[in-house]
Amino acid sequence: MKSRKTKIGINATFVRKPHTGIGQVTLNVLRELSGYKDIDFVLYLEEKLPADFTLPPNFVQRIFLPAWKRDDLTRKIWWEKFLLPRAVKKDKCDVLLSMYQCPTIIEPYEEVQHIMVVHDIIPKFFPQYLDNLRKKIYWKLTEKAIRKADRIIAVSKHTEKDLIGQLKIHGKKITASYIDVDEIYKQPVTTEHNAQVLKKYKLKPGYILAGGGYEKRKNVEGVVHAYKILLERNEKLHFMAEIPRLVIYGKILPEKLSLALDIKKLLRELNLTGHVELLDLVPQKDLPAIFANASVFVYPSYYEGFGMPVLEAMNLGRPVITSKVSSLPEVGGDGVLYCNPQDVHDIAMVMKNVLENHELRRTLSERARLQAQKFSWQTFCEKIIEISKQINYND
Repeated sequence: MKSRKTKIGINATFVRKPHTGIGQVTLNVLRELSGYKDIDFVLYLEEKLPADFTLPPNFVQRIFLPAWKRDDLTRKIWWEKFLLPRAVKKDKCDVLLSMYQCPTIIEPYEEVQHIMVVHDIIPKFFPQYLDNLRKKIYWKLTEKAIRKADRIIAVSKHTEKDLIGQLKIHGKKITASYIDVDEIYKQPVTTEHNAQVLKKYKLKPGYILAGGGYEKRKNVEGVVHAYKILLERNEKLHFMAEIPRLVIYGKILPEKLSLALDIKKLLRELNLTGHVELLDLVPQKDLPAIFANASVFVYPSYYEGFGMPVLEAMNLGRPVITSKVSSLPEVGGDGVLYCNPQDVHDIAMVMKNVLENHELRRTLSERARLQAQKFSWQTFCEKIIEISKQINYND
């Protein structure tokens, strides 16, 4: 047993991108780990932590960049594959924790154990994401690094299964442990803030909410087509006095991206421009109120490594419709309704059932909150520390 404190290095560079899922995971893991006073932590960063993000004295920041300063894949590979392992070795860390799948490899002779958190292996299922040479190189390096890691923490059992099936990684190296969502989604939305957000975005409560990104994988297109079906059926059958407006949040991507949905073009083609509200990128501080005022959140994604938007909505007690594919049933459990993401008529039917049935919405709200309680940052970080100690002293 070592006499000094265990020293864990953390690739925490995504704290500079707090609007991303990995950014949120990294920030919340750091907050939770700040309670471990018997361990020294070294944070490897490309920028300083935000001024309002304070950590105890056993956390040290190491900030460095390669000579190539442009924020692109070249810099990313240089930083993750070459500079980071060198810094970890220099700091004599016992363990390196990579907070996401990346090209970082710690060679055995460097006497540092490497734990890598893997959120998904999307390019194995959607090779369209690798639409240029740099992306292909980055993913090839990442696959190699995943295989070389001493231990892997998969954020869902489905991701664990993908790692075993697609990358042929031995199951004994992998531990599945669920992440959680930011604390902001667990707090009640105040009446004042609720009114401010509704006024800011010119919204009335009761809308149908969708979003989480305009990548085609997210299947916002399926929601829009289902919504069109609902409007047309209601014109003929009048099963509701009025179909609520569809509100979609998420950064609208450039049309030139091969996997981006041209949402504005789609709305024009379906004559829905006047029925659908596009919020674009919504700051995190406003999202809880955006969720809380929705009658239902629809997220029929084709593939997720976890599915954080579903858990965000569930924490706020919103009825959720999502896909019964990939990791989403693990997150939703019996607290949501499922649809076939490939069938827009099925999505429309489930939406209609929820919108028509007040008692169903109430039941889903209760079940969603109960299911959301099964996820915690404390449990996730306890697993990180447990694995760190196992590989540090036993391997």
